[in-house]
Amino acid sequence: MRAMRKSAQVALILVRHELLLLVSLVRWVARRPHGAGEGRAFGYARGQGAMMFGFGFVCVVETVAMAVLLRDFPVVHYAFLVVDLYTVLIVVGMYAASVTRPHVLTGTALRLRRFAVVDLWVPLASVASVRRELRTTHEKRDGELDLAVGSQTSVTVELAEPVEHVTFFGRPRPVRLVRFHADDANELVRELTRVRAAS
Repeated sequence: MRAMRKSAQVALILVRHELLLLVSLVRWVARRPHGAGEGRAFGYARGQGAMMFGFGFVCVVETVAMAVLLRDFPVVHYAFLVVDLYTVLIVVGMYAASVTRPHVLTGTALRLRRFAVVDLWVPLASVASVRRELRTTHEKRDGELDLAVGSQTSVTVELAEPVEHVTFFGRPRPVRLVRFHADDANELVRELTRVRAAS
């Protein structure tokens, strides 16, 4: 019974995630970012545009190749076509989520996002230090969260007290250091330092 309940929870999490990606597609077309009205938005999608385009192109090529290979097997052909087209849609949705769900700096908090997976609120009162730091390698460590984009982070925030990060499958995890990427990392660090000094 417990295994069934856990499977149902995982299925709901996956469905919710894919719905968020589809909503992000609509927001991207409508040019309506999510949650940016309450502060200043800082994008991070530019650093992964080429990679996502390349991945999407490979998916399209695979879709065409499978359509040609399976043209004599209509049932299998249509099944693979649906799966391949949905994969392309999800790849575009991931990029749309990174565009429409930017980092947001308000007068009291820094909201850090990555696709539709991470949405972390960091109270400015908890920030001990912030610095511009370009890193391309990240080792998993307790108490640290790396939100790499294109395998790199450009800003490091150290916290005086831990904040709770909820993982994709709903596990709470305390973090004391967050590394993330921003397209304009210098401006974000400057603005965050200014807002902290003013509060």
